Order: sequence, then structure tokens, then C-alpha cells
Amino acid sequence: MFDLTGRTALVTGAGQNVGAGIARALAAQGARVFVNDIDPTRAHTTAVDITDAGGVARAVVFDVTDLVEVQTAIDGIDPIDILVNNAGTGGAHGMVPQPFRDMEPAAWEAPIRVNLYGVLHCVKAVIDGMCERGWGRVITISSGAGTRGVGIGVAPYSAGKGGGIAFTRTLALEVATNGVTANSLAVGLMGMPDPKVTAHLARTIPVQRTGEPADIAAACVWLASNEAAWVTGQTIEINGGALTT
Repeated sequence: MFDLTGRTALVTGAGQNVGAGIARALAAQGARVFVNDIDPTRAHTTAVDITDAGGVARAVVFDVTDLVEVQTAIDGIDPIDILVNNAGTGGAHGMVPQPFRDMEPAAWEAPIRVNLYGVLHCVKAVIDGMCERGWGRVITISSGAGTRGVGIGVAPYSAGKGGGIAFTRTLALEVATNGVTANSLAVGLMGMPDPKVTAHLARTIPVQRTGEPADIAAACVWLASNEAAWVTGQTIEINGGALTT
């Protein structure tokens, strides 16, 4: 099951963390993977890790917020069957809480441009080809912040992630008859570099642990497969049961 042999995937923001885990998992199931990151070193490192493990991968560097750059890069590689919109950012302040009323407009730009426009740009560059070939998978990595108020002072981030979900849901309706599915994953709390912070977060989650890249990657493999052909327009919460936090 979930054999991706013969499929070509593009994973954005795949130079590290969840994106790298998704790229490795797709390659392990037989897909040829284009590893995108804005940082050439990170993209190359993930691609090398995949090839060293016996997979097929190539780094492709572009900024998802630049439509011309995205289109030029994607035009220069193999046709994409599986697009995973993983690139994301919390903005200049990262995920440090800051009430919206205290934010300057300049702080809104990155979360919207990367988390929403990045999705629009990458889908625009691949969707015609998917529809023409009669097969495609669009997977948008979102956040619980995009499906419900999380109360941590990241309103622009929530707006960008929520916009990506809404776009993906509507896209699913538009391309359903073309053999293309489009789904979102609303990701919950992931592990942090500081073990003490991770341990604290884990105590707020019913399963008593934070998420790992492999948790998200497994869902992507399923959604990218033929077995998930009847799943489209969905937003799947992956958060260890933390639906009400």
C-alpha cells in the first residue's frame, strides 16, 4: 500500500524539520522528490540524506513568495504529481506571542506572504499540469492556529494558515473531476529545541507528547497515494487529541 513509485513530488520548505521528514517519507515510498528551501545548504543537505538512504531527490531553491521565481523553477524540473505546501513562517517575531493591537503592519507581511501566497504561487505553477494529466495531489501543511483560535497572540499567522486551508478546500471542488485531490493537515504542537519546553507542551496534550516530523509525514504519504483518491477537500487535525486547547 501507499506505493508512490513513478510519482514526482515537490515539498516546499523541506530543508529542515517537518518538511525534511515529509520529503524523506515520500522518497522512501518510491517517489522522486524535489526538495525546496530558500536556503541552498538546507535543501542540498536533505536531498543528499535522501539519496544516501537509497531514494531519489534533488534540491531546488526558490522563494515561495515570488510567483515568477516559483514558476521559473518549476518550469525547469519534471512535471509535479504531488505538491506539499510546507513552507511557513511565524513572521519576524517567530511564534512569540504578540497581541494584534501591538503589531505594526509590517509584521503582518511575512506570515501572509509565506503561509498564504506561498501556497497560491506553488499551486498555480503545478495545477494545470496535474489536471491535464488526470492525476495530482495537493497537500497543504497548516496549523491548528488556522482552524480555531489558539489564544497565543499570533493573529497574522492564524490568518495566513486559515487562508491556506480555505483556498485548498475550494481548490478541491474546482479540480475534483480532473483526478486531483487537495487536502490540508492542521498540525498541532511540535517538539521544541529546548527539552524543558517540549516537556511542558507535552503535558497539555492528551497523548502526553508533542508531534514529530514522522507523524506528519505518514499522513502526507497516505494523502499522496492512490488509496486516498476519495479523500479531498478535507482538513485533518493532527495534534495528539488537543482539539480543545
